[in-house]
Parts: sequence; structure tokens; C-alpha cells
Amino acid sequence: MSSPRDAHPEGFALLDRRDAADLATYLSRARSVDPQAAVRLQGAGRVLAVWVSVVHPAGLLDSAPVVLGLRTVGLAEPAALDVTVAASAITDRLARTAGEGAPDDDAVLLSAPPQQVSASWAGIVAPRGGWSGVGAVDAERVRDVARRGVQAVSDAVPVDSGAAVVQKVRSRVWGAASGWGPPESPAIPDGAAFALDVLGFLPPTVQQVQVAAEQSGQWVRLSTAAGHVLVKPQR
Repeated sequence: MSSPRDAHPEGFALLDRRDAADLATYLSRARSVDPQAAVRLQGAGRVLAVWVSVVHPAGLLDSAPVVLGLRTVGLAEPAALDVTVAASAITDRLARTAGEGAPDDDAVLLSAPPQQVSASWAGIVAPRGGWSGVGAVDAERVRDVARRGVQAVSDAVPVDSGAAVVQKVRSRVWGAASGWGPPESPAIPDGAAFALDVLGFLPPTVQQVQVAAEQSGQWVRLSTAAGHVLVKPQR
């Protein structure tokens, strides 16, 4: 049995290779939104919280909401860390371990990248408690909102547009609230639907699943069995 002394202060040990593969898929999905994506890793005991941003303001004048993805992963040994690093650094490490040929049930030890990165969203802290249920919404409805938004962004962005133009369009589309949330909830930006879809938190279309919504202060949390999306609209 592991003790606190067994914790890896400079890394963490995933339970097995299946969890490692799931984490790699999650981070790859985050990088499909932003190839330079950062990831915040928070380890406490035997749980690793893996945070990514799908939508966030690019500056003080940007009207985009804050839309964060959260997935928790079990750890083989206790870990105490809080680092923000390039998602590519973690996916590279996971790719190397996948090629080692060890049994699927073996724990996967990953070292923390030595270089941290600066990400404005990583300093935005969602509430730990005070959440209360505000209804649920059908996963297919969420998926439809996400797909319509993706098409709207594609239609509005001219070919060879610069980063500033793309960000402006994304802020407008994903900051809009088209009324898809539960009736009991506050208006939820469409970017939250996009995050649930692009991060793989929605089930296959053949499954009838509800996305649970909770509220704490200005934040809304949307949850499925695969993960959580936390959103804070701009005021």
C-alpha cells in the first residue's frame, strides 16, 4: 500500500494504460481547438484534475465567456501538484509510454514537464462547492447547438483570416446564448455546448442521455459520465 511518502512530487502515476489512452484522447481533442493548448494538472491524493480551456477571452475587451473542460483521472499513487503546461508535452509523453509494450493493467508513470506555460484562464478558479441542480438538457440538443455553431464560425471566417479575426468571430458565436439550456438555469453560452461536443463528453447519438446542469454563483457546470464543462459568462 502506498503512503504519502510515495507521492511523486514531480510527476504522477496513472492507474493503467487504458486511463493513459483516455487522457491522450482528451488532450488531443483540446488541441484540435487550439494546437498550442495549455493544460492545468491538479493532483490531490489519488485524483488528478485535468483542466483545459475551450473558449476564453483574449483580452480585456474580448466578450468571450470562460468555458473550461474538466476530467478527473484516478492515480495509482498519491500526488500533490498544480502545474500548467503545454498539452503537447503531455501527449508526447503518453505516446512514448504507449509504445513500451507493457501490460494494459500496469500503472503509467509520467514526469511533469519541466517548463510551465502562462495561460490567462488557468488563474480563473471555479467554485469547489455551493453547486445546486438547475435541471438537465438532452445530449442531442446540445450536440445540435454545437454543430450549428461550428458551421456559423466556418461561414463567418474569411479564407486566410488572421488570428484576431478568428478570435472575434469565435467570441461572438460562442458567447451567444441561444436558449438551449434547461428552463431552470441561467442563460448558458453556446460555447459550453461546443465544449461538451468537441471534448468528447457527449455519448454516441444512439444513446438517450441527459446533460445535468448545476449552478454556483455566476458559474454553471454541465456534466456527463465522461466529464464536466464549467462556464462563466462575461458580464
